[in-house]
Amino acid sequence: MLWRIMLCSLLPSALFPAVSAERPIVVLVSVDGLRPDYVLDADQLGLRIPNLRRFLTEGTFATGVKGVIPTVTYPSHTTIVTGVWPSRHGIYANHPFDPLGRNQGGWCWYAEDIRVPTLWDAAREAGLTTANVNWPVTVGANIKYNVPQIWRAGTEEDRKLVRALSTPGLLDELERGLGPYADGEDESIAGDELRSRFAVHLLEKKKPDFMTVYFAGLDSEQHNTGPFSASGFAVLERIDKIIGALRAAAERVGGGRAVLGVVSDHGFAKAEKEVNLLAAFRAAGLIDCDEHNRVTSWLATTWQSGASAAVMLNPRAGDSVRMKVSRLLDQLADDPENGISEVLRAGQLHSLGGFPQAAFLIGLKPGYRLGAQTTGPLVVPAKAGGMHGYLPEHREMNAAFFIAGAGVPAGRSLGEIDMRDIAPALAGLLGIPLPTADSKSRPLLTPAIPIR
Repeated sequence: MLWRIMLCSLLPSALFPAVSAERPIVVLVSVDGLRPDYVLDADQLGLRIPNLRRFLTEGTFATGVKGVIPTVTYPSHTTIVTGVWPSRHGIYANHPFDPLGRNQGGWCWYAEDIRVPTLWDAAREAGLTTANVNWPVTVGANIKYNVPQIWRAGTEEDRKLVRALSTPGLLDELERGLGPYADGEDESIAGDELRSRFAVHLLEKKKPDFMTVYFAGLDSEQHNTGPFSASGFAVLERIDKIIGALRAAAERVGGGRAVLGVVSDHGFAKAEKEVNLLAAFRAAGLIDCDEHNRVTSWLATTWQSGASAAVMLNPRAGDSVRMKVSRLLDQLADDPENGISEVLRAGQLHSLGGFPQAAFLIGLKPGYRLGAQTTGPLVVPAKAGGMHGYLPEHREMNAAFFIAGAGVPAGRSLGEIDMRDIAPALAGLLGIPLPTADSKSRPLLTPAIPIR
């Protein structure tokens, strides 16, 4: 322990020397659902992604990034910018726990729910300029030039909501030069291309020291058609052009000081069956429903995340309910046709950084996803597509990390890394402290040459 403390105290000055005005500018791009093998094996897959392939020779990369529980967008993106597990940063799932459906489908949009410092916080504390376009969990974030991700109606009216919650006057300024911003919940590749033009313009006009940008088109297409689909690859090839444009803009702004990182939040697996856990909970008397099959009360229920589900016990429930749920889950898991890969008990789940208030976690096998029906069979056929949210031990869930630019070693493979390693590595490049991150003693990016 003493050795680790001494190492942590020495790393910032030894590996990331003070760079004052010559520090790099860092642009971090997230491509939701990007599997690392799409880039590593691009030639074998017939993918034309020259800008992403450049990272393999010009930068440093991971062969895989082991994700968090659950392997879904909002918890993962918050880990990427904090360096801690969801149990510490407070964004446990894409959606808040809402067993009676009162939140009307709302997501965890609000940065005030993040309980530890982010890279944006640390950068602004150090006097750096920050910017963001569409990164998850950024409504109200401590970002100077912020266009957050949020929607409600899924129509062009949502542009007014984004405008109201962006840095005052920023979206108006950008739209004067570029036209209307993306409509509502537009997660298409066309929406990505539109947002990328806003990101390039923001980067060139405001010249931030640290900027984040998020694109959802690949994730959206893979949910529809599954991983390795021709249409998914076509989307990725268009995203590759976006990345090329962002890298060129960063190099124009920063000259020899530019760094571009590309990350993802999770991988993807095929899914052709749905598991309706709520139907089993209803049959066991753990939830009650009205005549429209909507949940009206519950003793135990699920908090679902794609292909995993936290099991929540009502605060009024006693040990008898916990034992009843435990027996039910064991019974369901005993039948391999039910698609359950593993049931984690509270202690094991919490030691892995997920759902600190849950009593159990149900992880499905690849090939299965969770359904929302409260009646009918437990397992039903479903439209073939793609899914994530599986336990991070499934290699199909590995996320991506590629980075190149000033002070980043070229042609270096890191092997498999932990998602918590990314934030402290970026903090090191920026020359800022992030002492709350979990991986302070394991730097990823020892600069090839000192940055001056």
